[in-house]
Amino acid sequence: MSIISIILVILVAFLAGVEGILDEFQFHQPLVACTLIGLVTGNLTAGIILGGTLQMIALGWANIGAAVAPDAALASVASAIILVLGGQGVDGVPAAIAIAVPLAVAGLFLTMVVRTLAVPIVHLMDSAAEDGNFRRIELLHIAAVIMQGVRIAIPAGALLFIPAATVQSFLESMPAWLTDGMAIGGGMVVAVGYALVINMMATKEVWPFFIIGFVVAAMTELTLIALGALGVAIALIYLNLSKMGGSSNGGGSNSGDPLGDILNDY
Repeated sequence: MSIISIILVILVAFLAGVEGILDEFQFHQPLVACTLIGLVTGNLTAGIILGGTLQMIALGWANIGAAVAPDAALASVASAIILVLGGQGVDGVPAAIAIAVPLAVAGLFLTMVVRTLAVPIVHLMDSAAEDGNFRRIELLHIAAVIMQGVRIAIPAGALLFIPAATVQSFLESMPAWLTDGMAIGGGMVVAVGYALVINMMATKEVWPFFIIGFVVAAMTELTLIALGALGVAIALIYLNLSKMGGSSNGGGSNSGDPLGDILNDY
């Protein structure tokens, strides 16, 4: 791997760590991080496939109360680097996924360390606020965010200096029961992620559309692009029906069901 590629990978890792807190540009999401690392290392196809698969798993990772979710940023960056160093291309995706889940859990330790180190910074900002030193508060904010980026950049840099042959031999030595078991476990986590998303979106108005989409996907050979286009079309139809039902001047009340509101006018 060239020096430029190494620098770009570390930059992506740094941005992924920062975005794990900021959530502005979503660099920490597996689909983005793995794709970018695949792009800068010349393994774009493998990076996209790995990122898309990990993204399905990460749908079930969320901070709930005091429970901190597994570290998607570290899992994405580290697994993508291992995939690239392994030199197996798309064939190495299952092994990289098997490694990603334990890495995500291990990343919780680094998260705890960085957040513990950030506590004194908060007290320093309180002191600066009492003095009215806003410039110092800004610098301390920046320092705390940089710590989050370094949290991912340092492990990424360490992985890059491991010989590719070592990584490849390690991946090839992984037994089938381990990779298959992690793949099955990852598939179960994907189902949990979908269930969480559906639970947040589920209403009596959208359930019929979900059922239609599920049946169409299961009983046809449409590609993901075709299914996405169909979903967009159905969403536009629903939005238009919502406007027609909500703007009705007839005697019927707006029940929240656009089809019912429109039929009540006739």
